[in-house]
Amino acid sequence: MEEAVADCVAALRAVADRDWEGRTAGRLEWTCRETAVHIAEDLIAYAGRLAGRHTERYAPFEIALDPGTDNDGALQVIATTGALLAAAVRTTPRAVRAFHPYPFRHANREGFAAMGVAEVLLHTHDISEGLGVAYEPPAELASFALTRIFPHVRPGPTPWQTLLWATGRGELPGREPVTGWQWSNNPVLETERLTLEGVTPAAATDLAVGGDGGFEWVASGPFEGTREGAGIMWKQYEEGVFRPEWTMYVLVRREDDRAVGAMGFHGAPDDTGRVEIGYDLAEDARGQGYATEALRALAAWALEQDGVRKVAAVVERGNVPSQKVVARAGFTQVAEDDAHRTYELRR
Repeated sequence: MEEAVADCVAALRAVADRDWEGRTAGRLEWTCRETAVHIAEDLIAYAGRLAGRHTERYAPFEIALDPGTDNDGALQVIATTGALLAAAVRTTPRAVRAFHPYPFRHANREGFAAMGVAEVLLHTHDISEGLGVAYEPPAELASFALTRIFPHVRPGPTPWQTLLWATGRGELPGREPVTGWQWSNNPVLETERLTLEGVTPAAATDLAVGGDGGFEWVASGPFEGTREGAGIMWKQYEEGVFRPEWTMYVLVRREDDRAVGAMGFHGAPDDTGRVEIGYDLAEDARGQGYATEALRALAAWALEQDGVRKVAAVVERGNVPSQKVVARAGFTQVAEDDAHRTYELRR
């Protein structure tokens, strides 16, 4: 967040002597000046929601620049509001989520940081384009936004080109122009004891290569199945078929904010309305009912979605504990072969 704001201020300070009021910002309807104010408005709004722990609606306030504020002053306000958002992100506990309308009505601190970075980079581009100067931020900043709030966007030749295309500001070879877009924070479901947190592409790649994915795990986690599942998620992202709600969810114990395992879908529902689910738990979190609790919640959520008719779980014949989990969650065995048993839960 701090790097994005610093890059914005440095780029726009070089053209602060130009007429921002009389030039339209890129493809927007706002002037360059109005767009600069909008950057500051978004940053302070995000900081306010995080700091105030607002969960149901926007915080009811707005900011305005003092009459007579010049372009340098506007940049000072951007730098200040960016610092406030960075401070809110840094001091907000990992598990806290605050209101954001699209698409799941909430975001965590990483989501707000990614939204702030996206707003800063994209509107700096708009202002620069309106003033007739080139702008390109560091690639890692664009990648930060893409892998956290654009999970449905297949990576392109460069992160910055991809972000511009994904937001209707540029073209990519072989892809249709984007005329309408939204970003997507990760979904979250809650059970009595657990929070099921959807994995972003950034978290998936970290888990796949041996990291913690941004979670604090119990001593024996994450288990190998979680890392394998994360690798599948990352491959889906690279192929452009990652869907945030039909991904892997990390199971976080609310009493201590520790991850105990993962559960998720192998992909979006197929043409018959079937979706397959899989899961695993860290060894020292087993035997406490976490898998059953999470499976009931995630399967019930899936069956509430349009077009979903059944949730399937394929379990190894020798994995008796997992067979008991699916049975306790209400699944019925429908098939078996030499290696596996297949269970389904239907509408």
